[in-house]
Parts: sequence; C-alpha cells; structure tokens
Amino acid sequence: MTRPATERFTDRVADYVKYRPGYPAQLMAFLHETCGVAPGARVADIGAGTGISAKMLLDAGHPVVAVEPNAAMRTAAEAWLGDHSGFTSVAGTAEATTLADSSIALVIAAQAFHWFEPVAAKREFARILMPGGCVALFWNSRRLSGTLFLEHYEALLQRYGVDYVEVAERYADDAHMDQWFGHGRMRHAMFDNVQRLDFDGLLGRLMSSSYAPKAGHPNHEPMLAALRELFDDDARDGVVEFVYDTRVYVGPAEG
Repeated sequence: MTRPATERFTDRVADYVKYRPGYPAQLMAFLHETCGVAPGARVADIGAGTGISAKMLLDAGHPVVAVEPNAAMRTAAEAWLGDHSGFTSVAGTAEATTLADSSIALVIAAQAFHWFEPVAAKREFARILMPGGCVALFWNSRRLSGTLFLEHYEALLQRYGVDYVEVAERYADDAHMDQWFGHGRMRHAMFDNVQRLDFDGLLGRLMSSSYAPKAGHPNHEPMLAALRELFDDDARDGVVEFVYDTRVYVGPAEG
C-alpha cells in the first residue's frame, strides 16, 4: 500500500534534519521585495517539515507559525526552533491549517506544495491571509545534468529508487504555477543553490528521500554499493556538489 503523503518522511526525519539543503540568501530578499511584507509580519509556513524554511524566516525577523501534519517532523522543528520567541507550531494541513481568518501576512510553502490538493489549499490560503496578503511557493529542484556526478546520481535513482519517477514528476512548472495563481498575477525567479557533501553527507542526503529504499529492501544494499562507487569516481577534494535551482513563485491567493 502506498504511504499517505503526510507520512512519507516519518522514518527519515533525522536524515532530513541533517542533510537537506537550506535556501540561498537571494530568496529572502526576493520575498521582501515582491511581497512587500512589513518587518515583523506574521508568516504561516505550510508543510513546514523540520523547520528549514521557518528558520530562514525567523532569522529575517518574522514570527512564524509552522503548520505540519507529520508528528515526527513537527516534533523535530519544535526541538530545533521551540526556544525562539517567534516560533509556534500547529498540527494542520494545507487544506485545513487551523489558523484564524485574516491572521497571516504571508503564506509560504517550501518543498511541500506538490503534496497539496491545489484547489482546497488555495481556498484555505485565501481564508487565512490578511487583505493584500501574499503566497510564496518555493523549492530546491536538483539539477539532473551538467556534471558527471549529477548525471550518475540521477541514473542511480532511476535504477534503485522506489516510486522515484512518480515523485520526481510531481513538481509544477511555470505554466502550472501561473494557472494556479491566476494568469498574469504571478512573479517568479530562480536562484543557484549548491550543497557540498562528503560521503556521509551524500549517504544521508540520499536516505532523506522518501523514494530511497531502506535496509531490508532488496534494492538497499546494491544502491549503497553503487553510491560508494559513484562517490569514489566523481568526488573532488573529498566532496561532491549537489546543484539545485531554487524556484520561487509569488502572488495572491485569490483569483
């Protein structure tokens, strides 16, 4: 049976916390410029996961309410950020956040939008946003080519990943995002983002992915052997470079 989207990362939280990338500094500047949110404006981080995007917003001076349905990921975010006076968390979903009407200046979703039911999520975002409020959707999209390492890693996932193709094809393109926001109402940008990993980091990054087979699966050991060979062949100065395109889409929730 396929695991529900809200539970896909329950047994991968530790690797997710340690090995998933953050976001480039240009992203926060773009959000401030395009959304025009005031310093200290309240932000809702939908599908907040372990708190990577929430931390970025807290560091920029925004109080953040993290909305996360997965208890293990929410607990990890609370352990990391719970001492911050601007951080709160709730058990909710994109379609039912539990937040009050017109209580949020900016709604964000980072790495999570492709798991949402888009029509219901848009309706919920419009409900919780203040008049003139803004939605920002962004994610790190791993480049599939451009270096030998990136190409070899993609081939490894194609060979050993569990439901990899199904998950990899879920990210929306510019046309779909333009349609979701309402044609002509969206602004978007893309920024370079690089993660440099030694072998332990590469292994942790792989195992943070929901499609990486875990111990006991017949693909697990062959995958690890292939990963070791890939690293030994492609590493330079003891590291490999994961290169991402950080894509961001900004606009209103209505219309």
